[in-house]
Amino acid sequence: MRKRGKFSLSLRGREAMLGYMFIMPWLIGFIVFFLANYLHTLRMSVSSVDMVAAGGYDLSFSGLENFRHIFTEHATFTRVFVESMLGILVDIPLIIFFSLFIALLLNRKFKMRGIVRAVFFLPVIMASAAITNAIEQSLLMVMGGLTTMPPEMQQTTGLSVQSIAVLLANFGLPLQIIQYIIGAVARVYEIVRASGVQILIFLAALQSVPTSLYEVAFIEGSTPYEAFWKITLPIISPLIVTNVVYTVVDRYVTSAVVDMAYESAFLHWSFGVSAAMSVVSSVAVLLLLLMVCGFISKFAFYHT
Repeated sequence: MRKRGKFSLSLRGREAMLGYMFIMPWLIGFIVFFLANYLHTLRMSVSSVDMVAAGGYDLSFSGLENFRHIFTEHATFTRVFVESMLGILVDIPLIIFFSLFIALLLNRKFKMRGIVRAVFFLPVIMASAAITNAIEQSLLMVMGGLTTMPPEMQQTTGLSVQSIAVLLANFGLPLQIIQYIIGAVARVYEIVRASGVQILIFLAALQSVPTSLYEVAFIEGSTPYEAFWKITLPIISPLIVTNVVYTVVDRYVTSAVVDMAYESAFLHWSFGVSAAMSVVSSVAVLLLLLMVCGFISKFAFYHT
């Protein structure tokens, strides 16, 4: 009988070691390039930053003065901060459901499937500032052209947002749900643009589901609807957590509160106030991630 070595690891230990090795490049990069900057930002948030004429700046400890300023004296921070956090919460289910729906469609076999997949991933490839600004300017020009058209030419179909709202209200849906659906329809371009990576992750997860599970399920008389809820969704549920984390971080870095912190630092030269904004919003997003991912992880199925 073969004896185990003195430093041999169990199967769970080897899996844990493999996981640590997998995240080691990220961990080293975080410590070398980011941790010092985060600590310096935290230091600046509790300091008064004075620019020096000869170059550089001086820090003098001011306690919680910057935090008091952004919550009690700043004209718009509280409103922008709350709207940004609520916007992230609203975007999470929209982007996750849309990404999963599109991934299910793209996972089916049809002609020119590769081209269609590339179309949905193009917003990620074309996410540069120049292309984004060009698209926004084009949309403004289109909307401006529509507003200058005669009233009889502005609406080419008999369907409008108001008619959709009336139709949903006739079905007995609550007003909050109707407003949520209409808001999602109005922001469909932004949702599609923010869903490219999530679609790719879901598509990879769907292709990793063993086909033998579906074959057994259909032999036993299962319907495609039942197969989705009993096989597909549980197996890809860990990737839902991954997509939620990516979505929260992606929506945060493009939110108005981040833009406000950038403008406070590099347009108004209020580095201490900007650092306080960054700390408050980062802590809020971290707490949001812990709550949302903790809730979803309870329903995630981790199989070996």
